[in-house]
Amino acid sequence: MRHAPSIVPLDRLDREIYLVLEDFGARAGCSWREADEQDTEIETIIRDLLSGQYAYPVRIVAFNAIEGWSRDATSEIADELAERVTSSEITPALQAFVQANASRPFAVQLALPLRGPPEFNL
Repeated sequence: MRHAPSIVPLDRLDREIYLVLEDFGARAGCSWREADEQDTEIETIIRDLLSGQYAYPVRIVAFNAIEGWSRDATSEIADELAERVTSSEITPALQAFVQANASRPFAVQLALPLRGPPEFNL
């Protein structure tokens, strides 16, 4: 019996695909967010997390269906977020996600002392 060739190009599927599990609250619970095919790359996921597309991310998985593997990428993504931004640059929910999952802490941005005339320095 002959097999018909696939109508889906294999090279399009032979890559890492990232999906985000998001918490929608006590009533709705958690759900894997629907995403367009082109929006499942690591850089797109990071950009969407930073821009607030995901309110309460819980877990991130990566998989390659052609190669037949999957893995938890939550820590990897949290580490990348911690490296790129300071905690003051992101939402409190994303801060909590990074603090709970990153293997290294946020970058610390130190405040610079302001110098002025002596009467203004307290």
